Amino acid sequence: MNKFATVIVAAAAAMLLVTGCSKSDSDKIKVGFSQVGAESDWRKASTESIKGEAAKRNIDLTFSDAQQKQENQIKAIRNFISKGVDVISFSPVVATGFEDVLKEAKEAEIPVVLFDRAVDVSEDGLYVSFIGSDFVEEGRRAGRWVVKTVGENANVAELVGTVGSAPAIDRKKGFEEIISNYPGIKIIKSQSGDFTRAKGKEVMESFLKSPEADQIQVLFAHNDDMALGAIQAIEEAGKKPGKDIIIISIDGVKTMFEAILAGKANCTVECNPLIGAQLFDVVEQIHEGKSVPSRIPSVEGVYDADGNVNVGTDREPVVTKKITQEIVDSRKY
Repeated sequence: MNKFATVIVAAAAAMLLVTGCSKSDSDKIKVGFSQVGAESDWRKASTESIKGEAAKRNIDLTFSDAQQKQENQIKAIRNFISKGVDVISFSPVVATGFEDVLKEAKEAEIPVVLFDRAVDVSEDGLYVSFIGSDFVEEGRRAGRWVVKTVGENANVAELVGTVGSAPAIDRKKGFEEIISNYPGIKIIKSQSGDFTRAKGKEVMESFLKSPEADQIQVLFAHNDDMALGAIQAIEEAGKKPGKDIIIISIDGVKTMFEAILAGKANCTVECNPLIGAQLFDVVEQIHEGKSVPSRIPSVEGVYDADGNVNVGTDREPVVTKKITQEIVDSRKY
């Protein structure tokens, strides 16, 4: 073979290689995902679950961090639509205000999967599925735990999540549903800590400087990060968290497990962030033209210092698991 022929063969081989790569890339499922932000250890674990699972499955993922701003999220979703992704998924910053952009996605024939949080819309068919926790039931479990471990008389301070967000609305709703049956349990302080540790600490400091400070017996935080910030505030005020003020929160992150093991907190209701695999199972089913359930719940437990407290119902019992060092060490987030 002469030199010129060798060059032609090499060029042809290179073209085949490029063509092969292009075909492979074009066959990838394209997904646009908008995350709430990185406001907590829970949220960071959620993001890692999404990115890791997308990489494992060779999904072409366009990821956007909304930094807890709805306007950033709507802008990202419109960008996904303009890029012509196969599926859009997002964890809504708040529950309302997404109807217009969801209609735009529907008109573009791009299916939407809600992740972790739901939205309030007036029209059916704007999203195909919602994967995530039952936030109302999480609030109920927290309420049942208070009733069964603290008793039927307690003054509660509440750290609420981001105002207008689905978990803040629903966790409050579930907790109040349970304690409404016990007139002796009252929420005497309630304010948003925006799901962050810094804000949780700041709001708890204000609670402890209020006229009702000495009346607070229980702290119910809508997530662990706010509770962990509150623990700092309680200690700095010269009180013992977990003893002077009983602390229950929601998420089940490793640092909260450590606080419970150290006696500085009492209970955490699990909200599992590691549901990236569930998301991309649904994405692949949609891509294959298969129908998917409109609601896909995640499986979760409840953890406390002692265990064996039924925070479910008689029909569906959910018994708390005792926090041990082994459980702490095995926690992935």
